[in-house]
Amino acid sequence: MTRSLRLILAAAAVAVVGSFAAASQAQNGAGHSRSGALHATKDCSQYFGNAGDYCTIRSSSLNAIDPGMRVVYTSTAGAASLDSDLVLDGPGNNDALGHVTLDFATLSGVVTFNGGTGRFRGFHASVDVTYDAQTGLWRWDGTYSFTPPGHDLG
Repeated sequence: MTRSLRLILAAAAVAVVGSFAAASQAQNGAGHSRSGALHATKDCSQYFGNAGDYCTIRSSSLNAIDPGMRVVYTSTAGAASLDSDLVLDGPGNNDALGHVTLDFATLSGVVTFNGGTGRFRGFHASVDVTYDAQTGLWRWDGTYSFTPPGHDLG
């Protein structure tokens, strides 16, 4: 076997081993962020515009957000809009921290999440908020990601 053929075979072997290692690491998800679409509905029959009022999650496409979790608003609503920090209050020490802006004239807005505690550590999301008059529920539609500790988005 010629020297150049041995080098080509050695390089091919290294490439194959490297691709198996990369595939294994990606499959395990260790140290990698995960992301996807986020769709949720919430019932706001317990929200009256006061600080501390809440809405209740009814459904979610993300396993970390369970039906029954409360979305608690920290500020009082204005006459025409809501501009408030919020807490997605999970069981135990599992809270997502976010902010909402909502226009009451259009019944639409945006919620952004940037971190939290427990299962929401490293959680980031941006969702459009709309009201569904047919169901009487509010909808969240957008994207999320979980960034592992030490790999902040900057």
